[in-house]
Order: sequence, then C-alpha cells, then structure tokens
Amino acid sequence: MAHLLGAESLRLEYPNKVVFGSVTVGVNDGDRIGIVGRNGDGKSSLLSMLVGNLPPDAGRVTRRGGVRVGSLDQADVLDGDATVGSSLVGDMAEHEWAGDARVRDVVSGLVTDLDWNARVATLSGGQRRRVQLAALLMGDWDVIALDEPTNHLDVEGITWLAAHLKQRWARTAGGLLVVTHDRWFLDEVATTTWEVHDGIVEPFEGGYAAYILQRVERDRMAAATEAKRQNLMRKELAWLRRGAPARTSKPKFRIDAANSLIADVPPVRNGVELAKLATARLGKNVIDLLDVSVSFGDRQVLHDIEWRIGPGERTGILGANGAGKSTLLGLIAGTITPTSGRVKRGKTVQLAMLDQQAGILAPIEGELVREVIGRLPAGYQVEGRELTPTQLLERLGFARDQLSTRVGELSGGQRRRLQLMLTLLTEPNVLVLDEPTNDVDTEMLAATEDLLDSWPGTLIVVSHDRYLLERITDQQYAVLDGTLRHLPGGVEQYLQLAQRSAAPPVAQPSQTSPAASGAAQYNARKELGAMERKMSKLAEQIDALHATMAGRDQSDYAGLADLTARLRALEAENADLEDRWLSLSDTAD
Repeated sequence: MAHLLGAESLRLEYPNKVVFGSVTVGVNDGDRIGIVGRNGDGKSSLLSMLVGNLPPDAGRVTRRGGVRVGSLDQADVLDGDATVGSSLVGDMAEHEWAGDARVRDVVSGLVTDLDWNARVATLSGGQRRRVQLAALLMGDWDVIALDEPTNHLDVEGITWLAAHLKQRWARTAGGLLVVTHDRWFLDEVATTTWEVHDGIVEPFEGGYAAYILQRVERDRMAAATEAKRQNLMRKELAWLRRGAPARTSKPKFRIDAANSLIADVPPVRNGVELAKLATARLGKNVIDLLDVSVSFGDRQVLHDIEWRIGPGERTGILGANGAGKSTLLGLIAGTITPTSGRVKRGKTVQLAMLDQQAGILAPIEGELVREVIGRLPAGYQVEGRELTPTQLLERLGFARDQLSTRVGELSGGQRRRLQLMLTLLTEPNVLVLDEPTNDVDTEMLAATEDLLDSWPGTLIVVSHDRYLLERITDQQYAVLDGTLRHLPGGVEQYLQLAQRSAAPPVAQPSQTSPAASGAAQYNARKELGAMERKMSKLAEQIDALHATMAGRDQSDYAGLADLTARLRALEAENADLEDRWLSLSDTAD
C-alpha cells in the first residue's frame, strides 16, 4: 500500500516530562487507525505532530507529495462573526453545494437543525463543534485526523459519523486517524489501534475489542515469562544451596483460543446479591413519576411520563440533544417541579448526581487534593473490603504524585476522577450519572465500570456512549417526542425509532395516487379494533403486575426477578402493538 503520512524518530519533551523519546509510525492507503491511551500520555500531541500543527523537538514528519490532510482538534477555531452557512460552504451558491452528494450527506447528518443565517457566536458549544466537524468533512482529503470527534454528538450523530467514515473512501484508499474515548465508535471505524503509553506507540490489529483481547494476551504472556524466570531463579538458588546440579525442563506454552482467556471469569455483576443489598438500603419504594408533564412557557417538554424506578435497577437513558433528558433528571433529583402529575420519593432515598458542571469541586478549587482527601471518611466498601479515599482514587487511575496538585490545576480527566470519588463517598443509594464519559480516557472508563459493577444501589445513566450504556446498565429507556419509552431492543431499537420519528411525512393521497381501497380500509379498521382490545388487556395485566410486585416480599429476589421479566415481556409486546397500530391508523382513515 502507498505511504501517505508518517513520522521518523519523533521526540517531544516538556520541561518536566519527556512525552516521546523516539517514535516512528506510518499511515498507508486504507489505514483506519484508532489512538488510545491515558489522558496526558500524548495522544493529541502525536496527532498534532503528524498533521503539522506541533513541531517535534527532534525527528521528522514525512508526507507523500500532494497528499491532502484535514484535521479536527479540540480547540474552537471558528470565526464568531461568521454565519453558519459561510463557515460551512463559504460564498458558494446553494445550487453549487447542494449538487455535491457528500455535502448534502454531511448537512443532513450533522447540521440540518441549524439556522444557516445565525452568527456562530450565538451557537452553543455543541453546535459550534458540529459546524466545525461538518466543515472539515465537506472537504476532499486523503487523510483525516480527528481528535475526540464524538464530543457533543448524540447517539444518532455518532452512528451517522461512523457510517460516513466507513464509506468515505474505497477500502484501499484514504487514511483515518482518530483519538476517541468512544469504544463503540472505535470498533466501528478502526482496523488498527495505536496504544500510546510510556513514551512509545504500540500497534495492535483491529478495533477496541480486538485491542483489549491482544493486550490481555500480551500481559498474560509477560506474567508467564516473569513467573518462569522467578521459578528458574528459585531452582538455581536451591541448586547452589544443595551443591548438586538441578535438572530443569523448559515449560511448553500454548496460546489457546480467545475464549479460554475468559473461561474462568465470573459475570461482571452478581445481580441477585446487588438486588438484595439495594433493597436493604432503599426498601421497595424509590422514585415514582406518576403521569408527569413538564412545560416551560408554551413549550411542553415532557408529557404523561409514568415511570416507577425500583431498588437496584440499572437504567440507561437515550435521547437526542434537547429531547428532555436533563429535564427528566431534574424531576428525579427534585430540582424541577412537574407542571402536572406528581413525583413520589421513598423516605430512605439518598440521591447523588455526577453532573457535567462539576459543581461539587467549585468550593475546593484552591485546595490540594491531599487536603481534600484528609477531611473525608475513613473508607468505602468495595466488593466486601474497605478502600481508603486514596486507594479509591488510585483504583480510578489517579497517581499518588498528583495528590499534591491543587484541584483547580487538575486536568479534565483528573477532575472527573475526583468528582466521581467525592460523589460516591457521600454514600448515596440512588446514583445519577449525566454524561460520565466527558473528559475521560478509555482506561478510566474501564476502571469506573469495574467500580460500578459492585455498587449496590439504583443507577440511572444519561449518555451518548452506547458501549458504556450497554456495559453498566441492564435496561434502556428513550426520551422520544416528549414521552418515555422502554427499549427491550436496546440502543439498536432506539436508533430505529429515532430514524422513524425524523422521517419526512408520507405524501397525502392525490388524484394521481389513489387512496386506499374500501376493502383495505375495512380490514384495517377491523384489525385496529382487535388490537385496541388486546392493548387494553395488556394494560390491565401490566397494572396488575405492578400491584403484585409492590405487595411482594422484597426479600424474595428470585420471585421478583421472574415478575420483572414478565413485566418487561408485556411492555415489549405492548410497544410492538403500538407500532403496528400507528401504521394501520393511516390506512384506516
């Protein structure tokens, strides 16, 4: 494959740290490279050197003649006085850019909801980010380098971006470099993964899942090698002490299939045990949203929300930006009062929220981390043993030498670690995470997931990171058109529903497109009647199950689990009937 871009013996250092000693990498036609590593280890610096935005202290960047390189970094470089339209297509007339299929695709995928005459300065941070990304993708590039492109994108936007990048070039053409903490996105677009660590760049085949498997195997082999060395040393010592030669044989080592690596690993969570602990801490009543609606002025954001949150439930919330997810969290947290309906909260509920503003850190910005930790309780129970606050921070990837840093001087990822620890140490029994993946790397995400696996309480997570949602929650709901809908099919079902909701209305029958026949209308009305009767019976069965669960002995975990499974099956059947009812209602009219 033809060389596009590369680096030879790159060195980069700062006054207190050598970021890279001597790094040599290359990007060829057809390469799709994901870059991972801890925050601060040099991912963004590597990307900036490769695209020419950051000069190395030694070594050189190579580029094939004529190669066009486009890049998106984390800085906002848009002109605030420019309009959205001019930022995207310059002074091109509409008929010019509208005739370009790529431009049309990017507009529909990222900025179709924006006013093209609006000044960039009036946009939110997320909207500006989308404009910047869209402007880049409209260009014709041989290599595209993206630094955290999924920030501020919702699930639909991330899914669109992955599909766009996968079909942008022919399989053996073009080059992609992407730094991201979104592991689903990495698996979708990357065929190679570079891990940046300890001043080097280590390549792995495949996306995130393949990278993790290879790294586990690498570490296992390293551990086996070290164990073998230690064993030989012990035998050598025994021989020296006994004064007689010892005969040893080289152990043979065979790499088994990938499944053998995880054959003895237990499930990530003990659901029955966690349900038992959660019920003990919360009782049977947690938070119920009963026929709740919320309006701001003339705008209704949520309507007719009916949601009974149970002890130990782990729920992910999906929805487009502006759909009402934050309003829903406000209802749960008690910071928003419903316009109608009511929110019923259990007497033992102690709720804590990991929000996007990190307000919990504001009063301690000038203090050293160790001073903050010194005032905290002695420990936190994790998997039956007690961890000190320092050990808890270390488990989240916080280095001991960072304890002498002032809170206000911490990086975004370090602040997020400290914020999570302080939130957990308030000992809540209901934990709400609002976009917990912001400013964190994949290693902290894995550490956070591992910690939450043993957390015994009710967990509610709002996130556009589908990997995280599927990893730490057991069920998902979506905020769609102001309502809350259960998703038995998970994120894939949400994407289908969102696409259907965003689809243009079907053209009305005209003289050249005759309406449905009388027979078709009769059959549709007949089926609708039968479906409405069935939906009514299902509603009665669902209400009866809710009543049975409320009166059930809460220590009967197996019985409650069976009832919950039956309830979810009925809700799924009802959702399918609703979809069919909506499609038939057009024919019946």
